[in-house]
Amino acid sequence: MTQFVDLFCGTGGIRLGLEQAFNEKGLKTECIKSAEIDTFAAETYKLNFKEDPLCDVKEISKLPHFDVLLAGFPCQPFSYAGKQMGFSDTRGTLFFEVARIIKENRPKLVLLENVRGLTTHDKGRTFSTILNTLSELGYHYEYRILNSSNYGVPQNRVRLYIIASLVQPKVTLNSDLGATDSHSFIKYSSEPSLFDEYSFKKVKDILEDSPDHIYDCSEEFITKLKIVTKNDLSKLNGVRLIDTRHGNSIHSWDIGRKGDCTEHEIEFMNLLISNRRKHIFGTQQDGKALTKEQIKTFYSYSDIDEVINSLLKKGYLSLKNGKFNPVCGNMSFEVFKFLDPNSISITLTAADCHKLGIVHNGRVRHLTPRECARLQGYPDSYILNPKDYYAYKQIGNAVSVPVIKTIFDDYLDNNKWSA
Repeated sequence: MTQFVDLFCGTGGIRLGLEQAFNEKGLKTECIKSAEIDTFAAETYKLNFKEDPLCDVKEISKLPHFDVLLAGFPCQPFSYAGKQMGFSDTRGTLFFEVARIIKENRPKLVLLENVRGLTTHDKGRTFSTILNTLSELGYHYEYRILNSSNYGVPQNRVRLYIIASLVQPKVTLNSDLGATDSHSFIKYSSEPSLFDEYSFKKVKDILEDSPDHIYDCSEEFITKLKIVTKNDLSKLNGVRLIDTRHGNSIHSWDIGRKGDCTEHEIEFMNLLISNRRKHIFGTQQDGKALTKEQIKTFYSYSDIDEVINSLLKKGYLSLKNGKFNPVCGNMSFEVFKFLDPNSISITLTAADCHKLGIVHNGRVRHLTPRECARLQGYPDSYILNPKDYYAYKQIGNAVSVPVIKTIFDDYLDNNKWSA
């Protein structure tokens, strides 16, 4: 019997991957301790595993013997999306709670999961501290950066996995960032050299045939999208709704969110978005506010004053110190990204999982919580939180189960194991 602990367990994705790998090889497993501080995630975990993990990892001590430690310790301190405060952030120090439990119990095997930003945070010093701590505890380690889209999960999700054990682990998996985005995935996944190593799925493989109509977008929103796409809603595949980017995007002025715009007003805003990042106007990463004289270098129509005044009145444009800036309201869109059924999803997050959209079977709708769970490789037998708000959030924070399973499959195939 392989006994394990499941720390920062969330909804149990790492546990699912371990159990699937071990059980397929006829190896029985038992979780002797799980820990999760989020009340609602703990509720979902309890629904599925019939045990309540609600507790603070810092309060765990004097555990009975166990063989494997699992920990998807908090990633916010190391994420590219966060402030990257690392160990100066209280949550960052939670790794040392993991280290304490490892030191007290000396399990044979440890699997840690985190964002890839951990490897480069503070010029690599944070990651070195973690690896050095494992070494000081007497553990040998391997780490890999893997993309979920390579393992039968149609989601571009790149994560760091650290495998540590008391003897040098043999790991045959190779780090691979996979396709950089949904657009490059189609070409990447068609490479014959990848067929033997990886398993690819597409978004269309995880869609429900007839989900509840509560997930449909509003008629008003759909009507505006039909105008933009000239009634060809398939043009929404892979499109992002965002006011700060040009390219394959739909903006609030395109769909008249704050009021309908004329062709010239739309062209003005699109030109402003595409030109405000040019270095000739400054080096600010997120774009610059521009004067009317600067705008005239790329907007050549004589109605510039009329257009500017109209856009200011509608609220698409702001004026400060003689300079103009677009007024962005990205989170006000019902959907911020329509997935391409023939490609992969962008990375799921807790903040915007509920705002992913799809055009499927003649409907323009949100992805359902079950579809999001499938994007993470959760089996349909898994019970999601009954409240969609928490289900979306929890799945956005989850790990991709098939990646975890593959890691343990690889370990069991290439290392001696007895418990």
